[in-house]
Amino acid sequence: MNDTSYRVALGGVISSLCLMMMFMTSLTPLLYLVMPMFAGLLLIIIISEISVSWAFLTYISVSMLSMLVTFNKESALMFIMFFGHYPMLKLYIEKLKFRPLRVLIKFILYNLCIAAEMFAVIYLLGIDDMIKEMNDMGKYGLWIMLGMSNLMFISYDVALSSCSLLYKKWLKPKILLKK
Repeated sequence: MNDTSYRVALGGVISSLCLMMMFMTSLTPLLYLVMPMFAGLLLIIIISEISVSWAFLTYISVSMLSMLVTFNKESALMFIMFFGHYPMLKLYIEKLKFRPLRVLIKFILYNLCIAAEMFAVIYLLGIDDMIKEMNDMGKYGLWIMLGMSNLMFISYDVALSSCSLLYKKWLKPKILLKK
């Protein structure tokens, strides 16, 4: 659909749902990581229904609002630094034909984004609890956390692909009655 009002309305609805999820990060500690992931998954709808550029605008609006009005700034940074833009970048990375290169690019991107997020949390927000927790794990604490984080990324990447396929093949044609 090329109707501008449809684009604006869908962008507004998805933005509000993403922002609601970002507010929910303060409810329990588990939601601190899960809700930014789900908010990123919602961007699949914008990408599929409108375009990547509209999804990027939605990402920018949710990012700014989540930093301004939500309580959990660390979760907002997780959305900004990785979970918000990864669904859009994944679309372009998946176009590469050589699978090992795709996987390598995904892991490099993820680890750079997570390192930047950790730096921002520690030095910009002043939340240094992460350093203390890693020191409690011994000299290999950072590497253990990074390994566990990469395993989580693999599951997120698979979930993102599965949800995208689910939306395109089942939800869109059967529920929304669109082809």
